[in-house]
Amino acid sequence: MRHPLLATLLRSFFSERTCRTFRGSITLGELSSSCGRFSHSMSTLCLPSTLDSTQFIGTRIVCGDQLYDSARLSDLDILIAKVSVGSSEDEILWSLTHDEACVAIHASHVLVEQVLYHFKDDWKSALGVFRWAETHPSFDHAPEAYDLMVDILGKTRQFGKMRELVDEMRQKNLVTLKTAAKLMRRFAGAHQWEDVMTTFDELGTFGLLKSTESMNLLLDTLCKENQVEQAREIFLELKSYIPPTAHTFNIFIHGWCKVNRVDEAHWTIQEMKGHGFHPCVISYSTIIQSYCQFSNYNKVYELLDEMEAQGCPPNIVSYTTIMCWLTKSEQFEEALQIAERVRLSRCKLDTLFYNAFIHALGRAGRLREATEVFMVEMPKNFITPNTSTYNTMIAMFCHRGHMQKALYFLKDMEESPFCEPDPQTFYPLLKLCFKFGKTDNCLKDLLDDMTNKHHLSLDVSSYTLLIHGLCRANKCDWAYLLFEEMIDKQLTPRHRTCRLLLDEVKLRSMYDAVERIQVYMKQMKAPK
Repeated sequence: MRHPLLATLLRSFFSERTCRTFRGSITLGELSSSCGRFSHSMSTLCLPSTLDSTQFIGTRIVCGDQLYDSARLSDLDILIAKVSVGSSEDEILWSLTHDEACVAIHASHVLVEQVLYHFKDDWKSALGVFRWAETHPSFDHAPEAYDLMVDILGKTRQFGKMRELVDEMRQKNLVTLKTAAKLMRRFAGAHQWEDVMTTFDELGTFGLLKSTESMNLLLDTLCKENQVEQAREIFLELKSYIPPTAHTFNIFIHGWCKVNRVDEAHWTIQEMKGHGFHPCVISYSTIIQSYCQFSNYNKVYELLDEMEAQGCPPNIVSYTTIMCWLTKSEQFEEALQIAERVRLSRCKLDTLFYNAFIHALGRAGRLREATEVFMVEMPKNFITPNTSTYNTMIAMFCHRGHMQKALYFLKDMEESPFCEPDPQTFYPLLKLCFKFGKTDNCLKDLLDDMTNKHHLSLDVSSYTLLIHGLCRANKCDWAYLLFEEMIDKQLTPRHRTCRLLLDEVKLRSMYDAVERIQVYMKQMKAPK
């Protein structure tokens, strides 16, 4: 059973600053060095076996038969523990102002910001703590706290309370352009376009000007919500007395590309030039990416030539984008020709370029060249591989069935001071185990490395792969244990995974498992 106090103690234990236990202190770095030491340190907390009965007496926390001094917890942890999630903001305010431990806490701007971030998806708790801080003598919220609270209310669609808070800010002269931007973006996210425009029209009441910066914020807000035509009409009305900048036109280029109207985006380049602005690499790269999405590579090559002619040569991001899309389209030779073009250019090479280059070589079946790029060319150019680089190498060899070579790069990655494995590192290795029928020691060793050596958690994709593979390998008991583990972690199995496992456990007369899966499937939404 989950309990807020236990969660709080664990949060305190894993905080970035030095974590306190009842026998001493241990840092996060020390924690990660040994799983054994972690278990020992947790045992020193002397957590009670049951946490069903929790009381707060002054600055002491009584949990079952155990007594804890709240002074050993941070102010942040005490506040979080005291907030009763689901209560109204007024109830939370009352409880905090009548609690001895909370009354003893000194409200600070840092503390308030930490609490607001913690409750960023729970507006009642956030607003309750926000009002609690105001009860402290000589305490005034920083403008940043007001902005954060405005954003939380807007995100949770509490627009009435958001307006009330903004009126309060207006009286204190705390409304900034940043505040207005949050208002417009939250209204836009709810498709309340009139409120977006009203916010812009009423900037003067906040002591703000209708300027190029505020106009760009409005246009950007509308374009990000696919309202490009509306933004265009507003721009035509405003440009007579609010001068645009190059950024104004880049906003429209992004907007038109977002709604898949690339020709309008390209035309905006010409309009930009007509206003005396020179398109930058970002302007062109945005359009290039859109043409790539439609596999219109003739237009891509035309744009590359145009960039060179305009004295705005493509950068490494432009080339990497094109190479990735060509590889995705299985045009491997063309992708490798882009890599050669990069080598002849003056672009500064980076890790992302090499990741795309190695991936293209691997997809083209040129594993020897990919290995040479990784082991010779990258070190020669002082480019450090990251987790994605290693993952690309491992996936490349797994795809070709070379388990030992893939494991070699896994070992090399584990010894690297620059990166460490993530769940995606192991996915192709697990998949290869099932392909080769190595569902005993090899599979168990990999899972042990993931969870115990690298402290990685399995995600939905990994659980799905394992459950499906184990069912096909006649290891239904193990598959069902993973299914239960998945549910315990509050991860939702896919419907087809439940159906496959249900069919398998029925064949093996695992009646308890059949009932458990059927009950769970009834709770799931039917697949669309």
